[in-house]
Amino acid sequence: MLIFANLVVFVILLFMKVIYNFLYREQGQGDALFMERVMTWFALPGDVGKLATRPWTIIVAMFSEISLLQIIANTLWLWAFGYLLQDLTGNRKLIPVFLYGGLGGAIAFVAASNLVPGAAGGAFWGASAGVMAIAVVVTMVAPGFRIFPMLNGGIPIWILTGIYILIDVVSIPMGNPAIPIAHLGGALAGLLFMLLLRAGYDGSDWMNNFYDWFNNLFNPDKPVRNKGFRETLFYKADGEPFKRTPNVTQRRVDAILDKINQEGYHSLSAEEKELLKRASEEGL
Repeated sequence: MLIFANLVVFVILLFMKVIYNFLYREQGQGDALFMERVMTWFALPGDVGKLATRPWTIIVAMFSEISLLQIIANTLWLWAFGYLLQDLTGNRKLIPVFLYGGLGGAIAFVAASNLVPGAAGGAFWGASAGVMAIAVVVTMVAPGFRIFPMLNGGIPIWILTGIYILIDVVSIPMGNPAIPIAHLGGALAGLLFMLLLRAGYDGSDWMNNFYDWFNNLFNPDKPVRNKGFRETLFYKADGEPFKRTPNVTQRRVDAILDKINQEGYHSLSAEEKELLKRASEEGL
């Protein structure tokens, strides 16, 4: 789903970019006008004032891409780490981790654009921050997991993630430093997600619950989410779930009477006293 969403937005933006280049090919301003009139509504601005007028870009930017090389790289990384995350934890953590990573990247980018010298005036888009969060979560879940086992037993996943992060750290002084800082913000979001998960809080629960609720909102055949039978009748009930009632037999009554003769009435258990009372009521 994530790969499909990124590819769909990429195709739409690429198509619009081609149209602008076709319409303004004589002026040679197609790319500039596309960035000014179209991409500005998809990219996350570093300026807080612009962001206040385009808050949707916090989400839209993480699915937007216009570079063919970048979309190929992000798709490959997303496929590799996303497949591992699904294999290790199931299908219900991938999208929440990606969204948390994109949000962490957005926060880091805006902060860097306003605090780091030389980073002002830029814009951020792409899935890199979300993919970075997925990579960190996969590494923390199974740091000893090995890929390419045919290469001397395989390469530990933490080495691959370390190289991925190191590339961003090294590229901070190059170009706009806010962009690699945004990627590191995604990595930090993945780290926080795992720390909270190990502390007992799963940040993906509320997203999955909201998705299930919305998905079943207009579904007439939706399952009724009542309390389970065991929880309702046994775990949350005020009294005991059942009361054991022993069968009253002549042989059992005779054994109790023998016990009274030998040890006295006070030696009987509550169950034996109850059985003796029932026997007297039934005339045994």
